[in-house]
Amino acid sequence: MDIALLFRAEGYSLDQTKLMGRHAAGAGFLQALARDAGAQDRLVCHAPDEKEAQAFARMVRQTGSEAAIGWVPFDQHARLAEAGCLFTPGPNIGDFAWRRLSSSGDRGYSLCGITHTTASHGAMEALGGLLTAPVRAWDAVICTSRAVRDTARHILEEQAAYLRWRLGADRFELPQLPLIPLGVDCDAYAYTAEPGAREAARRALGIADDELVVLFIGRLSFHAKAHPLPMYLALERAAAKLPAGRKVRLIQAGWFANQFIEDAFVEGARALCPSVTMTALDGRDAGTRAHAWAAADVFTSLSDNIQETFGLTPIEAMAAGLPVVVTDWDGYKDTVRDGIDGFRVPTVMPAAPLGGDLADRHDLGLDTYDMYCGFTSQLVSVDTTATEAAFDRLFADADLRRRLGEAGRERARLVYDWRHILGRYRELWDDLAERRRADPDLSGPAPVRRNPVRPDPFAAFAGYPTARLGLDHVVEPVAGADAAVLAERRALGIVKYAAYVFPSEAECEAVLAHLGRSGPTPVSELLALIPAPRRAAVMRGLVWMAKMDVVRLRPPAGG
Repeated sequence: MDIALLFRAEGYSLDQTKLMGRHAAGAGFLQALARDAGAQDRLVCHAPDEKEAQAFARMVRQTGSEAAIGWVPFDQHARLAEAGCLFTPGPNIGDFAWRRLSSSGDRGYSLCGITHTTASHGAMEALGGLLTAPVRAWDAVICTSRAVRDTARHILEEQAAYLRWRLGADRFELPQLPLIPLGVDCDAYAYTAEPGAREAARRALGIADDELVVLFIGRLSFHAKAHPLPMYLALERAAAKLPAGRKVRLIQAGWFANQFIEDAFVEGARALCPSVTMTALDGRDAGTRAHAWAAADVFTSLSDNIQETFGLTPIEAMAAGLPVVVTDWDGYKDTVRDGIDGFRVPTVMPAAPLGGDLADRHDLGLDTYDMYCGFTSQLVSVDTTATEAAFDRLFADADLRRRLGEAGRERARLVYDWRHILGRYRELWDDLAERRRADPDLSGPAPVRRNPVRPDPFAAFAGYPTARLGLDHVVEPVAGADAAVLAERRALGIVKYAAYVFPSEAECEAVLAHLGRSGPTPVSELLALIPAPRRAAVMRGLVWMAKMDVVRLRPPAGG
């Protein structure tokens, strides 16, 4: 089937100063989708302008894809029905459901979103809004982990309880909430198993062959990603037990948002793990990341932050053949098999309602989103004893590192490679299409065709003018005002900024020519000269022509 992607290049590119997980997920998805598409398939971008459409085409062609490429501009969203499904790289399908309703009706096409962070106000409001937006059972929001689906369910249940109390609502139709993880391109990490890859990477990074190298890849943020204190403490204690002369090196490959954060990481490392050699790498550089994956012995990510929902880097580490030490947290619970691919260490957080003040402070604007996430993460404990024990076992046993790494590589290939994940996406999209075709409509006709709080301005402000143009209004030519005069006025700086709302020059010429021949003419007769798809635009354009003082509008006799 065809698929349309909501597209802005920023969301699908790894070339970012502030590289986030959603960028990596978006880039991987688009590359996999393009490689998977055959010459008979069609990939469509739903993008605001031609520049973005061209960026989409470049990204698709860079993968070697021969699929046909299409573009549906934002202001032509009714054409999404040609593709059958619009994929959005976020959970906010409610906004697009309103647009669909106003243009194509609710069966025009399916909508498919995906969760990334669910902690922000925007994400939570998007999820809660699904209960009042015109979404249908042939729409979906993909949940990338059981943990994030539980979060979505909690928000929906709380919002439904409020609507029952406030409005007496007792009927809700939700989109599907399928559980589909993110994917990785396992072939991109196959080089790490090649003979000599580890040694070459270590030479490039200045690392001795006998050092034990632990790798963290990701954004270096103690308040919005993973607090390093448990990692530093556990590594220091594990390193102290090694035979004399055996060294541990921690590579942190990512990026710091500012100098304060970088200084805080350096200070923490000096205070908490002085015997561990620290290496900071720019994880935004593809070549640097490649060296880091190949050089490492163990991967670790002790995530403790509510802004993350899945966690892609442990899957990448598994694809690279590394054993992993991660927290028993969010999506890591689904992806890492404790004792098989690596180790998951326990986490503890307080129970509700002990965090209500944190939510309130963020809502009141007293704390930024980053501070809200940071305060919450400070109240999530990571079992440093269990983390230390995991490092102890892996440092002491090269064969264990090999076995866990091979198990992880195989699991990534069989479960998380994009070839398998895309198959699940396509099954979902096919299911949504069949639901859209076959599900009975028990809700009756939609009472509205627009979002009530996004009204047509000519409806919401209908009380402002003296009159509204109707088909029986009469259009009169203004003496001396012809197409040339209109063209001059169209080009004025005080006018041309609004070119989007103007009729075409050819349409204006047709109207003026008819008026020159026939004199005053009812609007209905003028519109008969115009092709049907353009009549609405020309009808409102007559008001613009009157504003330009080349025609006059006269109410009908007796009006």
